[in-house]
Amino acid sequence: MKELPSSIGQLNALQNLDLSWCSKLKELPSSIGQLNALQNLDLSRCSKLKELPSSIGQLNALQKFYLSECSELKELPSSIGQLNALQKLYLFECSELKKLPSSIGQLNALQNLDLSRCSKLKELPSSIGQLNALQNLRISWCSELKELLSSIGQLNALQKFYLFECSELKELPSSIGQLNALQELYLLNCRNLKELPSSIGQLNALQKLHLSECSDLKELPSSIGQLNALKNLDLSRCFELKELPSSIGQLNALQKFDLSTCFNLKELPSSIGQLNALQNLDLRGCSELKELPSSIGQLNALQNLDLRRCSELKELTFIYWPIECIPKA
Repeated sequence: MKELPSSIGQLNALQNLDLSWCSKLKELPSSIGQLNALQNLDLSRCSKLKELPSSIGQLNALQKFYLSECSELKELPSSIGQLNALQKLYLFECSELKKLPSSIGQLNALQNLDLSRCSKLKELPSSIGQLNALQNLRISWCSELKELLSSIGQLNALQKFYLFECSELKELPSSIGQLNALQELYLLNCRNLKELPSSIGQLNALQKLHLSECSDLKELPSSIGQLNALKNLDLSRCFELKELPSSIGQLNALQKFDLSTCFNLKELPSSIGQLNALQNLDLRGCSELKELPSSIGQLNALQNLDLRRCSELKELTFIYWPIECIPKA
């Protein structure tokens, strides 16, 4: 199917229109804006679709808009900001999309925005901070994105923030500490990220912080100890990490702590023994770790301790309870 008839705009009761995998569809008729009852529009994998008609902004009832893998779509019309009912906008792998219109900040009902694999996206408009209802934001695999604007800190409803493999991202704005509702922050494989802002300690609702493969990250700010709700901290494969701040012992809710393959980590702070809720501690492949602090024996909730490939570790004098050493393949 290469085109739709203009008469499609006469379907006054139409609520769902699925055109996914219509790989030869190059354009939509302007009459599509007349579909006043349309709630779901799926254009996923319409790989020849290069643009959208401005009339798309007339879809007052539209709640879900799927444009994933529209690999020739170069831009969105500014009229998209008129979609007052839109809750979900998926732009996954729109690999030719270079920017978003500033009008996107007018989407007052938007809860989910997926920009993953928009590999030519270089920046976000400052208006993105106006998305007061946004709960989930994915900007993963955006390899040309170099910075986040301070306006990102205005996203008061944001709960989940995904930044997987943003390889050019070197820092986070200090305004990120204003994300009072943020529960999960994923920064996996942001390999040029050199530091975290001290304001990260203000994220009072944060439960999961994943920094795996942030291979240029050398240290953590002492403010990380202020994350009172943090349950899961993943620092695996942070190859340049040499030490942890003593404030790490203040993470009273921490249950899972992954430091595997941090092969430059030379020691753990004695304060680690204060982690009363810690159940899982993974130190696999910490090949420079020579000893563990005796305070680790105070971890009364600890259920799993992995020390495989800690080749410099010579003794475990901290252990006061019976333990079986079971070889693993």
